[in-house]
Amino acid sequence: MNSTAMERQPTHLMSIIETAHALEARLEATLDEAGLSGAKFSVLSELVRSGKPLALSELANRLSCVRSNMTQLVDRLEADGLVRRVACPTDRRSINAEITEEGARRQADGAKRVGDLERELAGMVSDTDGAVLQRMMKVLR
Repeated sequence: MNSTAMERQPTHLMSIIETAHALEARLEATLDEAGLSGAKFSVLSELVRSGKPLALSELANRLSCVRSNMTQLVDRLEADGLVRRVACPTDRRSINAEITEEGARRQADGAKRVGDLERELAGMVSDTDGAVLQRMMKVLR
């Protein structure tokens, strides 16, 4: 094999990254059907999991993003009618994000669609290959 052919062959690392990008694109397309982005779905899902309004700093912490990004994301979610800002009952200087009924409905729709996508993708992989993939992902983290 000549050096040019070797240079064009993707490495395992590049294959993993390309696969991750393809999966992310499928996930984004799936969430788009529910009228959500991955970032919006993450915030709504965290609010559903918590079962209560959360401070924007707490949301940012839980989702590993900076506070200014969370503020902008909550601005967009609020404009879409999916969350509302409410006063914190224990700290009047703090504002919490609370999911709306529409936000909960869209999150549930997104979660169902994501579950369907996960089952579709799992159906494409044998149990043996799935177990190998799980072990590989655990090692690579």
